[in-house]
Amino acid sequence: MKHKFLILNGPNLNLLGEREPDQYGKISLENLEDDLRDAFPDLELSFFQSNHEGELVDCLHQAHHTGLRGIVFNPGAYTHTSVALRDAVKAISTPVIEVHLSNIYSREPFRHFSYLAPVCVGQISGLGTGGYGLAIRWLISNS
Repeated sequence: MKHKFLILNGPNLNLLGEREPDQYGKISLENLEDDLRDAFPDLELSFFQSNHEGELVDCLHQAHHTGLRGIVFNPGAYTHTSVALRDAVKAISTPVIEVHLSNIYSREPFRHFSYLAPVCVGQISGLGTGGYGLAIRWLISNS
């Protein structure tokens, strides 16, 4: 039986590779997903991206009931604004790792705070797309 993981991406990640490539990289979201499938062929990875907060909350709730080993979540700008996403992560027992492509602590001061970090098992920030793979590896060995 393959272990199941969800890769969840928030607002503007659909523009990955196009939006501020100097900040977020030149790889598209589709290419990132392909790279993760190639890197982890023995896992069942599912992917979801939305620009809508409620859809992300619904996805977290649904994932909780599907036997996932873990969730890798890049909440994008909702990191700094969403109590609803914080509460959704806190409400589920599935381990969640918060991932950011850029180092949020070296950017504008409003990006230095994360509502989600205190309710996630960990946070990876500033390692580009490599942070997703590191999060999956940690979840494999610790959940």
